[in-house]
Amino acid sequence: MSQRNVGTLDIERIRSDFPILEREFDDQQVVYLDNAATTQTPDPVIDAMSDYYRYTNSNVHRGIHHLSQEASEAYERAHDRVAEFIGASGGREEVIFTKNTTESENLVAYSWGLNELGPGDEVVLTEMEHHASLVTWQQIAHETGAEVKYIQIDEDGRLDMDHARECITDDTAILSAVHVSNTLGTVNPVAKLTEIAHKHGALSFIDGAQAVPNRPVDVEEIDADFYAFSGHKMAGPTGIGVLYGKKQLLEEMEPYLYGGGMIRKVTFEDSTWADLPWKFEPGTPPIAEAVGLEAAIDYLEEIGMERVQAHEEELAEYAYEQLKAEGDVEIYGPEPGPDRSGLVGFNLESVHAHDLASIMNDHTVAVRAGDHCTQPLHDKLGVAASARASFYVYNTREEIDKLIDAIDDARQLFA
Repeated sequence: MSQRNVGTLDIERIRSDFPILEREFDDQQVVYLDNAATTQTPDPVIDAMSDYYRYTNSNVHRGIHHLSQEASEAYERAHDRVAEFIGASGGREEVIFTKNTTESENLVAYSWGLNELGPGDEVVLTEMEHHASLVTWQQIAHETGAEVKYIQIDEDGRLDMDHARECITDDTAILSAVHVSNTLGTVNPVAKLTEIAHKHGALSFIDGAQAVPNRPVDVEEIDADFYAFSGHKMAGPTGIGVLYGKKQLLEEMEPYLYGGGMIRKVTFEDSTWADLPWKFEPGTPPIAEAVGLEAAIDYLEEIGMERVQAHEEELAEYAYEQLKAEGDVEIYGPEPGPDRSGLVGFNLESVHAHDLASIMNDHTVAVRAGDHCTQPLHDKLGVAASARASFYVYNTREEIDKLIDAIDDARQLFA
């Protein structure tokens, strides 16, 4: 695949890398619009993982034989590739592999939060946080006596930055904010939020699960202290996530998971820890998944992240306009623009989101329905659930037209 101008992707060429998109149910080709949950995996990523298992499979950092050395080199190279991809100049020492974004949140919450937070400290979140952030910090606050505060959203689904400045004070220990909302599609000003936090001596944790897959991200431009994302949302495999952390912070933190591979010296009385990043990666790590993640990064960069972003935003704008024209569809989040990403959450009047998703499935249109792991946000919006169409580099306008056709069918059925 060659580099192209922004917005001029060869979609058919890209789609040919994803055989699952050719699947049919009841003689209808699948329309996959559930990418915010999990993107599909292209052949180059599958091939890279398959080749690893065929020719290299071995454990890492534990053997002196050829296969172990090759596996170790591949695993370490994947860390380096991730660091390069997100602009982490500290290299592999600032990149920890986890199972997913949720585990990355928990790693910081338990390794840093449980030891550093106490009564009088504040944890500042946003009202649009995913449960991975909200529940984790909520429970750590219960254990430590810290207080959780929430930055409000306005009626358009954007963060109220005046309220952010009120919430973040000298008592704030850490700000944890989602880069892109998985429900509203809002792109938050995370660099500005981090700047405000730092002015008050607080750390920042940015949940990039919905950002890294579809736009260029530079963690050092954001100046985030911690930044997390998942492989399966960026054309990579399930079972691997990334925690970026500034080296000095990671060096000062104690691990919260223990076992083989993360130790330097063990006696019957005590243990000391390996160097970064290994001290946070106990046990046999996700080696094949790391190989797959590296291949996914190569795949996306060959397309160009600016092109990925432009294509998603174009589709989201088209979907927004088509849904708005329906008249009886409520859309959540900002209007199309620089602070909206490639997903659209909505509800059809008088039709429950689950019923709507079921009818769409009859049309072989795959969307997500429910609270999207943002129950408090849905409470704020005054709805029990919403439908969500989310797009990726292989989606087309024609697929959005099929989405609209399915909505029209649902309207008639529930008339």
